[in-house]
Amino acid sequence: MRTDPRYWEIQQFYADHMHLLDSGDTAGWAATFTEDGTFVPPPPRPAVSGRGNLAEAAALAAKERAEKGETHRHWHGMVSVRPGEDADSVRVTCYALVFVTPAGGAPRLHQSCVCEDLLVRDGESWLVRHRRVSRDG
Repeated sequence: MRTDPRYWEIQQFYADHMHLLDSGDTAGWAATFTEDGTFVPPPPRPAVSGRGNLAEAAALAAKERAEKGETHRHWHGMVSVRPGEDADSVRVTCYALVFVTPAGGAPRLHQSCVCEDLLVRDGESWLVRHRRVSRDG
């Protein structure tokens, strides 16, 4: 199987994307979605669409983590990049791990998931048009 030539730029996209989220820059993270982008989290949480709603939902989650004194780190690995419907889109499937570290405590694995994204080219970068996250177990 050949590696998609865009593989490394997509890896960089995910590194930047997750650093924005984990650093609390929820507006910056939401800006990495298309204007009408959709995030479908594992149940029971509902799907969220649109940059404003994505930023708001991420900010609320960041506030809850801060109130608990927790740091979350998202890791995307085993990234598989496949062509999308056209030259300016790709389908990405990866494993997503979320680690939680309570203030003064030891890190622990919080969730193990499969993340399925449709990314679209935006100039020199990429944006998430649709994301579905399925939790293992």
